[in-house]
Amino acid sequence: MIITTTDNLSVEIHQLHASLCSALADPWRILMLYTLNESPLTVNDIAAKLGISQPTTSRHLKILRDQGLVQATRQGANVEYSLADHRLIEALNLLLDVLRDRVQHRAKLLENDDRSD
Repeated sequence: MIITTTDNLSVEIHQLHASLCSALADPWRILMLYTLNESPLTVNDIAAKLGISQPTTSRHLKILRDQGLVQATRQGANVEYSLADHRLIEALNLLLDVLRDRVQHRAKLLENDDRSD
């Protein structure tokens, strides 16, 4: 089997896609993205809004920053974080819609199952 440049590019794109999804695979990081959609914030501001520690917030922000989902901008002595691309929120909202539909479908299945007993 011969692997072409196109195949290599396809594999690389799928790996990048998986890395992006991995960065979104934590509920705190998703909450951080929604929080940053409202306005740019410092690590301490994000930690206070979400009620988690500053070191935990910093660790999650590093993952989001490494994947290019948030950007850091120095504002004097502080660093403010903001969304790198607001389409992320659209994508998260679309996934939330899919999740809602799945939950409703499961609820209907359970309801129908209860009726048949």
